[in-house]
Amino acid sequence: MKDKSWILTAAGTLLLFVGIIASIHIGAKKIPLSDIYHGLFHYEGTLHDQLIRNVRLPRTVCAVLAGGMLAMTGTMMQGVLRNPVAEPTVLGVTQGATLAVSISSVSALAGGVYGNFFMALAGAAISGGMILLFTMKSAANQSISRILLAGTALSTFFLSLATVAALLGNRSQELAFWVAGGFRQAGWIQAAFLFAVGGSFSILALSLSGKINLISLGDEAATGLGVAPEKVKRKTVLCIIPICAVCVAAAGNIGFVGLFVPHIIRKLNGNDYRKLMPLSFLYGSVILVLADIAARTILAPYELPIGLFTACIGVPVFLWLVRKEKK
Repeated sequence: MKDKSWILTAAGTLLLFVGIIASIHIGAKKIPLSDIYHGLFHYEGTLHDQLIRNVRLPRTVCAVLAGGMLAMTGTMMQGVLRNPVAEPTVLGVTQGATLAVSISSVSALAGGVYGNFFMALAGAAISGGMILLFTMKSAANQSISRILLAGTALSTFFLSLATVAALLGNRSQELAFWVAGGFRQAGWIQAAFLFAVGGSFSILALSLSGKINLISLGDEAATGLGVAPEKVKRKTVLCIIPICAVCVAAAGNIGFVGLFVPHIIRKLNGNDYRKLMPLSFLYGSVILVLADIAARTILAPYELPIGLFTACIGVPVFLWLVRKEKK
């Protein structure tokens, strides 16, 4: 397949730029393009300046970072597990983080943005570790059907516990936000967490892209080429866990971005993870920025969950992949 990475990068960058401007411009109150320029580069504290700097811009930054990171983590999981349906939501990683956040919201164990992050980190670590141990136990456990069963069981179990915690603490509405996902509470603190924590581990993950290439060929092939598969899998999951945690802490449980974005890029530009991972990050950002715009505008001034829009694309892709595997 001819390398189209430069074309895809240019097109994705243009789409992302247009999406960012549209995200700041469109909302319950439309902001003229001239005011956007003024608010970004000549801040004077007017109503539009404050709306841009304190509401629209941090929300857009969170959508860009979270979308990119979720898409890239899905790409990494598909590579190291050699599984086309591997994705943090499908395998229960984000549900584990959601459970931990729901527990923190109804108890004095932790609270606030910082508490949510550390609780999400703990939940993602537990669920991610369980999946990692399951897939490493034997080669048979790497089959799609077994991983799907394990992931579905974990997801259902964690969400059931989260529901119980929310009901006991009278926080059902809060839980609904986390399960559906969205950026209603996104601000500069959440953006800073995504940039600092998620960005750091995303850079580490990109440094593993060459080894993930070899792992995707099979454990025997990777070993023959001088790469220890189990060590690469552990490092990859250790990168995925804090990225998923910070995404859940900032935006809730947004699903399927890490499932369909890598497959679209793979169809267009091949299976080289050194290019697939950054391109997935770019187009994951585009998808989530556009989904956030749709969530805010379709029933304005009411807001729809972003998970609704990602699921509309992700569920058909998921079913198609499972059906294709059975053939």
